[in-house]
Amino acid sequence: MKQQIKNIRNFSIIAHIDHGKSTLSDRLIQLSGIISDRDMKDQILDSMDIERERGITIKSQTVSLPYTAEDGTQYLLNLIDTPGHVDFSYEVSRALAACEGALILVDASQGVEAQTLANLYLAMEHDLEIIPVINKIDLPSAEIDLAKDQIEEDLGLSADDVLMVSAKTGMGVDKIFEAVVRKIPPPVSSEDSVFKALIFDSHYDAFRGTIVHFRIFEGTIKKGDRIQFMSNDAQYKVEEVGFFQILRHPQEELVAGQVGYFIAGIKNISDVKTGDTVTMASRRCDKPLEGFREPTPVVFSSMYPVASDDYEELTDALEKLKLNDASLIYEKDSSAALGFGYRCGFLGLLHLEVVQERLEREYDVSLILTSPSVQYEITYTDGTVKIIDNPVQYPDPAEISHVREPFINAAIIVPDKYMGNVMQVCHEFRGVSKNYQYLTSNRMEMKFELPLAEVVYEFYDRLKSVTQGYGSFDYEIAGYQETDLVRLDFIINGERVDALSQLIHRDKAEARARNACKKLREEIPRQQFKIPIQGAIGGKIISRETISAFRKDVTAKCYGGDISRKRKLLEKQKKGKKRMKMVGSVEIPQSAFLSVLKTD
Repeated sequence: MKQQIKNIRNFSIIAHIDHGKSTLSDRLIQLSGIISDRDMKDQILDSMDIERERGITIKSQTVSLPYTAEDGTQYLLNLIDTPGHVDFSYEVSRALAACEGALILVDASQGVEAQTLANLYLAMEHDLEIIPVINKIDLPSAEIDLAKDQIEEDLGLSADDVLMVSAKTGMGVDKIFEAVVRKIPPPVSSEDSVFKALIFDSHYDAFRGTIVHFRIFEGTIKKGDRIQFMSNDAQYKVEEVGFFQILRHPQEELVAGQVGYFIAGIKNISDVKTGDTVTMASRRCDKPLEGFREPTPVVFSSMYPVASDDYEELTDALEKLKLNDASLIYEKDSSAALGFGYRCGFLGLLHLEVVQERLEREYDVSLILTSPSVQYEITYTDGTVKIIDNPVQYPDPAEISHVREPFINAAIIVPDKYMGNVMQVCHEFRGVSKNYQYLTSNRMEMKFELPLAEVVYEFYDRLKSVTQGYGSFDYEIAGYQETDLVRLDFIINGERVDALSQLIHRDKAEARARNACKKLREEIPRQQFKIPIQGAIGGKIISRETISAFRKDVTAKCYGGDISRKRKLLEKQKKGKKRMKMVGSVEIPQSAFLSVLKTD
């Protein structure tokens, strides 16, 4: 068994989005021979359709690869795949905590980008052995020498250690196995100590309940053991342990240093928290592993079914989705305009999009989402402090002493010719430049402090367009700062539509109100009467558009004769229109709600 620990390697692949992480995982799996060529498919570790279409990893996966080294020794290489988006950086950090080493992947044509740096720092915090790999060397646009220089200058790693691969064609991938075996140290663990393991992921199986992915640091675990989670003291009896080779492979027991899964009849995935420590109920370890925190949603939005009859279906769909996504939080919500729905919290904008797409595709529910908002800290005049994320909860301004909003520290890596454009966009979004430095002769890292509420709106799209796709962006939450916040309401035909309300900085309110009123005018169908659309802050109207009425020419049959006859008919028509306006209700189509969220 000691021999076995010596021959285990736990490693991860970290990269910026779209640098070929999933493709490289595919080649490694193929070369290890754990799956036949007939069953092999692209992005085999990405189980969701949405991951395949967008080419991103949302849910991390694990796979154990057997490898026979050049000297004939049998090794077991545990590849812990990580999500590739800034929204899921906590999940990446937990996956890295379960490893001893990491492959850092750099695209030969794109070079080092923001998340490459951010993930490298994460790996260094966990003291991992790092192997640099340049991918996509087969591309005509590959600039291998430039990528090598960036790895030396930006990442501080030796260019002599760089492996050259093309994950797509499989060129050079076999050398990765030898590098992992030689350079990444084996786990340092003891089987005789008290059992201690780290949960780095979990997923839900309809027949077996929650399947927990974990890495054992001390001790051993086998079927029948009684385990305990340290964050909530919940106890369970282990029904099965094993490791993943795409499919589950049950084992008699797992020992210190190994990565695998256990099943213990856990019905609710919310009980399993990423980053939690597992120990034995009979012999608890002294203290949990460091770095655990609850997932904290940063973006909030309300979801309503398009047809109010579908509320039950939405409830079922959210419950089922929650089984596979423990970081999604939701609570009941209702709106005068849209009926019953749910207020949901997400890790970021990508997470919001993923949840929305999964609900619409996998559960066939059509949704209306309200404008995404963040959490604000409101201090009342009597000194009480309250956190709100919903415009409906915003109190009367007379009761407010001051409001604070969350800020982020953003790191943006761009070619220096786009520096002015990036500065302009960041200042437009109320950003403050902190500092900037040249990473190479023509690439720079710019640091800004930005309000999270602005980034949520459309910042990422603007950044990509002004840098022609070369800008890369990474951020971390940096605490709260005081702000001048107002609630922007929309009044349609004299009625306030609460689902369209937004919390926004006072300086941006007028432009946003005008833009939204124009879009509503285009989307709301005309009626027999005029429909005014107004944007308001409290009682003050700051923008207005009018949808003109359909008109019937009632004076057509009056030819010749006294003008008073025409006037009489027009007056009669005016009265009818006025009465119609009082009783007529305006149906707001779903596209109108969506148009307010989208910008030009």
